[in-house]
Amino acid sequence: MCGRTCLTLEPKEVQCCCKYQKTLQAKSKQPEYRNEFNCGRKYQPSHNIAPTDLSPVLVSAAHFNEDMDSADRVIVPMMWSMVPRWHKGDYRKHGLTTNNCRLENLVKSKLFSPPLNAGQRCVILCEGFYEWQTTKAVKASERRAFYIHMPQNEKVKIEDKSTWDMSNTGIALLKMAGLFDVWEDENGDKLYSYTVITLESNQKFSEIHHRIPAILETEEEVTQWLDFRRTGVNRALNLLKPSESIQWYSVSNIVNNSRNKSDQCNKPAGKSIDNPKTNLMQRWLLAKKRNNEDFDVQGSSSDTIVKKPKYEA
Repeated sequence: MCGRTCLTLEPKEVQCCCKYQKTLQAKSKQPEYRNEFNCGRKYQPSHNIAPTDLSPVLVSAAHFNEDMDSADRVIVPMMWSMVPRWHKGDYRKHGLTTNNCRLENLVKSKLFSPPLNAGQRCVILCEGFYEWQTTKAVKASERRAFYIHMPQNEKVKIEDKSTWDMSNTGIALLKMAGLFDVWEDENGDKLYSYTVITLESNQKFSEIHHRIPAILETEEEVTQWLDFRRTGVNRALNLLKPSESIQWYSVSNIVNNSRNKSDQCNKPAGKSIDNPKTNLMQRWLLAKKRNNEDFDVQGSSSDTIVKKPKYEA
C-alpha cells in the first residue's frame, strides 16, 4: 500500500527533475506545468503528503489537447484519492476508499476500469514514500515507519537538500504508476484526482509490507505507461512489477500524524539535519531547548513529558 509521500520541490524544480526525450535523437525538454484546475486548490510542497492533499502528477499532453502527441508530457497537480466522475455533491464525501487500487482488480473494477480503459494513466511524482511495517505482530501505534526512495548519485543524500544540485538534473524522483479521473462541480470547475496502483510485494520489500506501489524504474517504462495511444491496456499493465531498486531507512514516528509537516519527517531515525530554511517556530523551540540545557548544566534539572502523536496510516 501507499499512505503517505514526500515532495518538497517547487513546481519549477519538479519540471527540472522530469526532463525527457521523445526519441533517443531528440533534445531533452521539460514538461509544461499546468495549474489552472482543482477548484482553486494549489499544490503545497510538503515532507508529509497525505490523501486529499494535492501533488504533481505526470500525464500525457494528449489528454488536454487532442492534437498533441500522446508521448508528450505535462505536469498537473492532482488530489490524492480519486473522485469518481459520476459523484454528485461535495467531492470530499463520496464515501469510497480510493487512495490505492489493486492491480489484480483493475480490469474488472466498476470504479477503476473506466479511467483505465480511457487511457487515463498517470505517474505520481515524489521524493519518496512512507510505509509502516506490518509484517510483525505489534500494536499499530508501535509499528516502525520507513522512508522508501530511489537510489541517488554518489554525492546526493535524499534526506539532505543541501546535497541536491537543482541547477542541473536535480534528483532521482520515485515515480509510481496510477490512474486519474476528472470530476466537475456544479459550476463546471474541474477537479483532477488520482489513485496509486499497488501489487503484491517482492521478497525484498516483504519484510516491511505485503503490498507495494507499482514503481516505474526507467524512462522507457514511464513513456510506455503514459503513451496511451501506442501502449494498450494489457501491455501497460504488464509493465507493472515490484521494484528491485528501491532503498529505505527507518524514520521517527513524528510522521505518523499527517498534520505534522516538519522537515524532520524524512530524516533517518535518531538523526537531525540543520536546515537554514527551518520555520520560525522550529528555531524558537531549538533556542528554548538550548536554554534549558544551559540551565541544567548549572545544577538544575527538569523532567519533560513528551506526548507521542497518534498513529495514522
